[in-house]
Amino acid sequence: MKKSTIIALFLSFNSLLSFAQLPATDKLQVKGGELTIQPITHATLVLSYQGKNIYIDPTGGAEAFKGLGAPDMILITDIHGDHFDPKTLEAVNTNKAVLIAPQAVADKLPATTDKTKLVILKNGETKKGTVDVTAIPMYNIPESPTAFHTKGRGNGYVLNIGGKNIYISGDTMDIPEMRSLKNIDVAFVCMNLPYTMDVKTAASGVLAFKPKIVYPYHYRGQDVEQFKSLVNAGDKNIDVRLREWYPVKK
Repeated sequence: MKKSTIIALFLSFNSLLSFAQLPATDKLQVKGGELTIQPITHATLVLSYQGKNIYIDPTGGAEAFKGLGAPDMILITDIHGDHFDPKTLEAVNTNKAVLIAPQAVADKLPATTDKTKLVILKNGETKKGTVDVTAIPMYNIPESPTAFHTKGRGNGYVLNIGGKNIYISGDTMDIPEMRSLKNIDVAFVCMNLPYTMDVKTAASGVLAFKPKIVYPYHYRGQDVEQFKSLVNAGDKNIDVRLREWYPVKK
């Protein structure tokens, strides 16, 4: 066997190994093709549609995204390090990526950031495109100037991808704006104290807006089996998907 062939096989094998270390993906049929949902860790995930990749709150450095294509869009919800990691933004290939973020995040971006590809969204604003992105509130209640997450600083997001509405909660409690959401097909809902909400509160919020599918994420230390039981006790038709958001590093 030629040396070049051996090297090519070795690199291909390593690539497969890297990809295999990622949590399992889910696929959802949407208009125009298939939506791939790739959990990464904690609040970080990748959505892929029509050959385009959307990185949400990328953290973990380039290593966390081995085997995945470069981002075409990056969404950041808040300024905290488990959502906004400048080192990861510098490590991944962002040459073709549009970066969508709230003003508070934009103010903290490194000077080297290409601001021509930056879109600042306030709560309630929408960026139209192949994927429509609407920023919605995410905050703690009761509201307080000293809360971990104050109203208007960060963004949750609703993405319309192939006719499906995908909700990314970011760091929030079961605020009225979440409870009043309509026609959500897939929701990613946080739960971890003391920063967001507990399992019972998260389940109550989900039962209020009734997504077709819900993924608990950002749940370090919380009982997601209890979350699933509470949601399905209230509505057995909600598909609660428990996935691996905290893979053990090898």
